[in-house]
Amino acid sequence: MTAILYAHPYDGSFNHALLTEIVEKLKSQGKSFEVMDLYADGFNPALEASSLRLYSRGETADPLVERYLKILLEADEMIMVFPIWWGMMPAMVKGFFDKVMLTGKAYQYNAEGELVPDRVDIKRTVMVTTSQADTERFRPFFIDYFKPLVLEAVGMKNLEWYNCPQTAHGPQENRTAFYQKIYSEV
Repeated sequence: MTAILYAHPYDGSFNHALLTEIVEKLKSQGKSFEVMDLYADGFNPALEASSLRLYSRGETADPLVERYLKILLEADEMIMVFPIWWGMMPAMVKGFFDKVMLTGKAYQYNAEGELVPDRVDIKRTVMVTTSQADTERFRPFFIDYFKPLVLEAVGMKNLEWYNCPQTAHGPQENRTAFYQKIYSEV
């Protein structure tokens, strides 16, 4: 099963068009999938006190966290679609990792105190992002930091990252080529 994490507030955005294309492709291939649309679901990215009290026990007071975690535990593929804002993912995506990756379910600590995957076992992780600046500018954050210290630590392996630079102010041909690339590779 494919879990899709989507984080963009505007359904007329290029990100939404990419999500729609990915969903249609999965349907045409007969693949099962679940979309976690953080904005449409009303996800609160802040870790509130009621959930923080339960966090170290691998529990939460947020029913959306329970739903999202269930999806992740059943998935063997994860596709994330979001814009890059101010050099990183939107707060919604950061909050998803803060709240949903519960200890004893998504990760645990080994004897050396390092994070290691627990029950999440994503075999293919695809990150589809859009930005205005060039992709290389974001590589230190997404590849050198986010990939090993977050994704791999919670069991999301084999990252494929596709970024469309100059999304908002670049030529239409840029978005068209990226759209075609996503269709063929994701």
